[in-house]
Amino acid sequence: MATRQAYLDYGAATPLAPEVVQAMLPYLTERFHNPSAPYALARSVRDDMEAARATLARLMGARPGQVTLTAGATEANNLAFAAVDGMIVTDAAEHESVRACAEARRHVLVAVGSDARVSARAVADAITPETELVSVELANGEVGTIQPVREVAAQVMAERARRLEARDPRPILLHTDASQASLTHAVNVSSLGADMVTLSAAKVYGPKQVGLLWSSDDVRLRPLVRGGGQEGGVRSGTENVAGVIGFACALELASERRRGEAIRLAGLRNRLQDRLRAAFPAMVITGPKKDKLRLPGLLHVSFPGLDATRLVIGLERRGVSVGTGSACAASRMRVSHVLRAMGVPDEVARGSLRMTLGRPTTSEEIDYATEQIADVVRIEAARMGVSL
Repeated sequence: MATRQAYLDYGAATPLAPEVVQAMLPYLTERFHNPSAPYALARSVRDDMEAARATLARLMGARPGQVTLTAGATEANNLAFAAVDGMIVTDAAEHESVRACAEARRHVLVAVGSDARVSARAVADAITPETELVSVELANGEVGTIQPVREVAAQVMAERARRLEARDPRPILLHTDASQASLTHAVNVSSLGADMVTLSAAKVYGPKQVGLLWSSDDVRLRPLVRGGGQEGGVRSGTENVAGVIGFACALELASERRRGEAIRLAGLRNRLQDRLRAAFPAMVITGPKKDKLRLPGLLHVSFPGLDATRLVIGLERRGVSVGTGSACAASRMRVSHVLRAMGVPDEVARGSLRMTLGRPTTSEEIDYATEQIADVVRIEAARMGVSL
């Protein structure tokens, strides 16, 4: 085990914030009661859970009754897709859970540019009279691209207006998975213009397997999980009270710290990026070049001709933890569909590392990680006979 550690994979997992732990503890111990039970102790717990729901709604500019609590963002995405029957339009760089939902139905995948950004005009061109759902994430968790959700919303609203004028009863809805963006970008449902929005507690230093789906009053959700009728009959199962309490606390902390943390993370990201680029001129920086179009704490780079798996193993031995892309894709050690959609050649994509920074990240940690990454890359480049 290395004596020093540098964790640069906060996009895969964030630790619970200390404040979140303290907020959750009573509901894991003395306030353990089932909120659906009829007696006073359980009703008190339900009141606390509903107060947490109200906090989550307020932070999104929504009403509590529009928030459905789920076991994570993946379930929330599935719930959003289950609300419609018709054609799906989404982009080729979406998260695995969105792509899987789309691929199980009649769908159109809209191409993205070399920066993984989708064009609102291209989305509009893909909409047909049979389209009932458009899904575009707010931020890509692999290369950090901020998507033009507001511009896509304008196109969806234009199509909705056309259908109303033509007395066409077929609905058209916009869904956005905002999970990756919510730590550093405000997620206000009114300004986004979406009909459904997904959030995850695990991306904001809250508990894993806790999420939500906000839906507008015009959306009629259909249950994926049936049973006891919780969440207005949409999502049955005993409520995860501690998780919901922790989610509300985590999102409130994120909202309070968002601006300052985004600036700090961008500075650290640029420090890491500039030093690696100076050491390896042939290194490819993947994703948008403009800071305003990418997540501030994410750096995705590729070392052409190298094997990312070997780089990850070599860095692990030195106490540096990095990813090779989204955790979903990395677990199967295959070339990411996001990089393929961007047109990145396989020989470049196979040498890709994703580094995501977090609240605990320091400049000293960045400097240590930079030294170790540079050393491991040089060793691998020499072994492969590659000039970087």
